[in-house]
Formats: sequence, C-alpha cells, structure tokens
Amino acid sequence: MKTSLLTNVLAMVLAGGEGTRLFPLTKERCKPAVPFGSRYRIIDFVLSNLINSGILKINVLTQYKAHSLIKHIQTNWELNYKFGFYVNIVPPQMRIGKIWFRGTADAIYQNLNLIFDEQPDYVIILSSDHIYTMDIKHMIEYHIHKEADITVATFPVDPSEASRFGIMKIDKDNRIISFSEKPKEIEIIEDYSVNGKVLASMGNYVFNSDVLIKILEQDALKDTSHDFGKNIIPESIKKHRVYSYSFEKTNIIGSDKPPYWRDVGTIKSFFDSNMELLSDNPPIDLYNPYWPIYSAYTALPAAKIIGENVNIQNSIISEGCIIENNTVIKNSLIFPKCHIKNNTYIENSIIMDGCVINQHSVIIKSILDKGVIIEEGIELTEKNHDKLMVSEEIIVIPKGQIINKDTIIQEKPIYF
Repeated sequence: MKTSLLTNVLAMVLAGGEGTRLFPLTKERCKPAVPFGSRYRIIDFVLSNLINSGILKINVLTQYKAHSLIKHIQTNWELNYKFGFYVNIVPPQMRIGKIWFRGTADAIYQNLNLIFDEQPDYVIILSSDHIYTMDIKHMIEYHIHKEADITVATFPVDPSEASRFGIMKIDKDNRIISFSEKPKEIEIIEDYSVNGKVLASMGNYVFNSDVLIKILEQDALKDTSHDFGKNIIPESIKKHRVYSYSFEKTNIIGSDKPPYWRDVGTIKSFFDSNMELLSDNPPIDLYNPYWPIYSAYTALPAAKIIGENVNIQNSIISEGCIIENNTVIKNSLIFPKCHIKNNTYIENSIIMDGCVINQHSVIIKSILDKGVIIEEGIELTEKNHDKLMVSEEIIVIPKGQIINKDTIIQEKPIYF
C-alpha cells in the first residue's frame, strides 16, 4: 500500500489495562495481549492501523502483566530504527516517584520525556483494546482542517451501552460542548441521546503537542483521577477547541464496508466479536489486501484433515492444526497448532493456540485459552455449568488447564 509517512506525528498507545472483565483470559496477560480472531492479538489492530496510516513512530505504554505483550511486540513488530521508525515498548519508568500509572492521562504525563525527545507537532493517543480498522491519517487531517487543539474519535452507540463510555454533545460544527464519562443516570443518558443513539468516545485522541504538555502538567498538580475521559476532556472543552471526529462517516482503502469498531472488554463482547468473523459477510474485512492486519507469522504447516468423515461448517481453521476422523466443527474458530482427535463435536466455540481435544469430546459455547487439554469423553456443555467457570452463559477454560471428569473450575479474579 502506498501512503505518505507522517513524520511529525508521535503515537502513544495505552496498553496497561488489567482487563478484569475479561478474566480468566487476562489471568496471566494484559487485555491487549489476549488472542483474537484465530491468529491475532487484540493490540495488532491498533498497531496495524498506525502502520497502514503511515504513522511509524509508536510508543506502547505497558503496565500490568505485560510479559506476553512485550514478547509479542518484540517478536513481530520490529520497524527500522535506522530510519527513525519504531514500535517502542515503554514499561512504567516511575520518573515522578515510586507509583504506577494513576490513570490514562498520568500514563502520558509520566512519559512526557518521549514527547520532548521526539518534538512532534501532533501526538495521537490510542486505546489498544478495541477491534477496528481506521485510517488515522484522515483523523489527523480533519484535526488540522478544523484548527483544533484536541480531536476525539467518536462512534454512535445504543443508549443501553452509554455507561461503558464517555459520551458527549456536539454543536453543528462538530465541536464538543458537553462530556459525561460513563454515566449511569438515566436522565443524563436521555439528555445526551440524539435519534436513538449517544455519541461515544472511542478513546482515541489527537492533540497539538504543546497543548497536551500544558494540560498534563496542570492536571498533575491537581487531586484528580488523571484520566482523559474523567478529567482532561471535560475540562478542556471549557478552554480549548475540542472537536468530534465522526468515525462512522469514514472508510478505508480497499473496503466498501461501513466502519467497524468493537469494544471487547467483556467475555460476551469478546465472544460475539469473534463469532462475527464467521458470518458470510463479516462486518470487518480481514482479507483486504490494502489494509492488512499484521500479526505473528510462524513457520507452521497447513492445517491437516485426517479421514473421510470430517464435517466442518462455517468455521475458521488455522495453520498447524490436525483434525482427525469423525469430527464435527460448527461455527467455531480453531487457532494454530490445535489437535482435535476423532469423534469430537465442537460448536459455537473458540479454541485457542495449542489446545488438544481428545476423543469422544463435546464442546459447545466455550472459550478454551491456549494450551488447554480436554481428556477423552469430556463434555463442555450447559449441563456442566455448575462445575466450570461460566461468564455470561459462556464456559471459559483458563490457559493450560487439563480438564477431566473430576475437574472443577470456579475461579474468581483477584482485584487489588
């Protein structure tokens, strides 16, 4: 793909979230490192959007359980430092004291040295835990055209989802005039609703770098949550030119699909977004050669189907898999290096890397994290919900578990 490089733009990707609502998929990894869509990690989408948009100076700010994320980026996201391009992993530096990041804005504040070193005209701050395709270059061009100080990427959502997002009102020129972070009060949500939708922040921002530095230095002196949604944006609309960038009105090269954006912050939303990939005409185009989603490319053999009686319907089978005789797979995603042995039935499920499903097993509406072993004759179905960990009617088996007839898994996340 030919695109102009935006050398005066610095990207700061927020990848430090715990992702507690995705437990147990986040038991041993942060949310951006969770596998998705048979061959990706969640963070691959924001990084691919940046690369495809010609933005090649990228800092990824990590914090909780970052080893899996760091390993993935180090292995698969090397750019050419010789020409000033990089995907740089930034762990907490504690430059202002022995404290973790206290909020999204504080994460940037504690790493202002990266902005001072690079001296960009614009800083884009992006969330790393959403599934979407976006030409970020268009948002920057819009920001410049509007002579904005701050631009917020927005997307209309149903009012029932308003409590998960920052929502806003805009004037006829798309300037933000009011902002409410994750409101729970019905009166506020109704007040912000227009034509049956509320305008939600995607957690993606463009800042003029001088404005960002001044705002963060002022916020650091206050007793706040040091958060973009709770503090920075609501305060900024009083003093600065803050605009909404309507993501739903944009498109990317090579695709005629409407813009796609999903927050996969819960087990159900994660499950549903994976299942969307299996439809005849998925809402996100992962086969667009002009906008590839990059990830790990390993030297694995093609998937191998053994026997004459394998029935695979409406499913994705990844490389390195072995599927044996008399197996039925319906409406499921099978990640790389899985071994599914004979006489197995799988339906409406997500089977992650390296899982082994032994003979005579039944798996329905389940998520198996990496390296799970299902012993012979096991059923993961509704009748075993009382013995297994279930989130929103979906069975979730943690990474590396061996499941036999005596297994009971009812873990709960530990909140610190």
